[in-house]
Amino acid sequence: MADVTPQADAPTPTTDKITQAARETIYLCNFRVSVDGEWLCLRELNDISLTPDPEPAHEDPKDPIAIERLNLMNMAKLSIKGLIESALNLGRTLDSDYAPLQQFFVVMEHCLKHGLKTKKTFLGQNKSFWGALELVEKLTPEAGEITASVKDLPGLKTPLGRGRAWLRLALMQKKLSDYMKTIINRKDLLSEFYEANALMMEEEGAVIAGLLVGLNVIDANLCMKGEDLDSQVGVIDFSMYLKDGGHSSKTVEGDGQITAILDQKNYVEELNRHLSASVNNLQAKVDTMEKSNTKLTEELAVANNRIITLQEDVERVKEESSYQSSRKASRSGDGLADGQVLGEARKQLKEETLLRLDVEKELEVQIGMKQEMELSMKMLETDMCEKQDALVELRQQLDDLRTLNLQLAQKSQSSEVSAKQKSEVISRLEEKTNQMAGTIKQLEISEEDCVKQARSLSSNAEKLLQKQQ
Repeated sequence: MADVTPQADAPTPTTDKITQAARETIYLCNFRVSVDGEWLCLRELNDISLTPDPEPAHEDPKDPIAIERLNLMNMAKLSIKGLIESALNLGRTLDSDYAPLQQFFVVMEHCLKHGLKTKKTFLGQNKSFWGALELVEKLTPEAGEITASVKDLPGLKTPLGRGRAWLRLALMQKKLSDYMKTIINRKDLLSEFYEANALMMEEEGAVIAGLLVGLNVIDANLCMKGEDLDSQVGVIDFSMYLKDGGHSSKTVEGDGQITAILDQKNYVEELNRHLSASVNNLQAKVDTMEKSNTKLTEELAVANNRIITLQEDVERVKEESSYQSSRKASRSGDGLADGQVLGEARKQLKEETLLRLDVEKELEVQIGMKQEMELSMKMLETDMCEKQDALVELRQQLDDLRTLNLQLAQKSQSSEVSAKQKSEVISRLEEKTNQMAGTIKQLEISEEDCVKQARSLSSNAEKLLQKQQ
């Protein structure tokens, strides 16, 4: 990096815009994430009553930071539980391509990023949890092996990539829970890297560290030499945790599943809108950067013209100096005056030389700033591509949710049709039952008539027998 001038110490408006564009968040404060059994429930805060839950009671339910912490803790619970269950069902050593394991690392990365203090650099502001993870080596000497291995890995150029590699090595050693507890217990050291309301500084961090103990039952064999950990996109795939309503056949359960699907659909649409707004903001920042680049190019052209003018002045002074020297040789009587003129010429030449050096330094600074701006533009373009990929993925998830909602509606309609058919059959059976009851009554009346006739016949027969006797 070139030397930074004093003007670069204060953040410029362009730097602030770059910083705002580089900030990534997946948390929407209008939503609350809760775990119901083994499913992820996403509901708007206006649609639910925030009654006391098993979460820490000291939190203000309307505090956006507190909601983000609870969301992250619930996502960590769900990710760890799903990883353990799927790993036990799989019954073998996990590798880097295993989807639940990748999602676990993404969730842990967001947990460690929550509430990080920003560090100002020439390119803007930077956030990295690698500094906090390096504390483990000081508190637990046996963790020095992991830190040394991470630093020796080829291809890791950013603190974010080193932090991701550290998480993977700690999981393979089955020491991730112990190391997290070690640094969480030293909040006096963590305060250098995290804000006071960050997840690692509150009770949620201790809860997540306790949940990580369950990961000691799984085995992982991760190869990181060929993996690009610096430029991976850390986006949580909510489709792995969304509730599927196709396993229930009861109408009441179907209605509850449709409600949950609609809640999830609303959340994804809100997240989609948020990402679209972020992409638009990034595009605006890129346009601003292009304008600034054009302005710097114009200033560079002006500086080049000024350098050319100064070079011409220096040549002119040199010619005058040589001319004064020749005059001194031809006119010895005017030597003193010529000496004064020559001294003045040398003084002017020195001043012009210093001015030229200042202009060259200013040109170097302008060139350095232009290079930094170009690098920032490339980073913003990369960030835009990543955002667009995430937006496409979320749109695909939204389409899947709509298809699932349509299937549930069709199943509900079919169940209503079958219920109507059954009610018609029941009414027909009731009519037949009434008809059979009437027939039975008629038969009973006929039977009574027959009995009466038989009795009269028997009495007549007895009378005839008596007369015959």
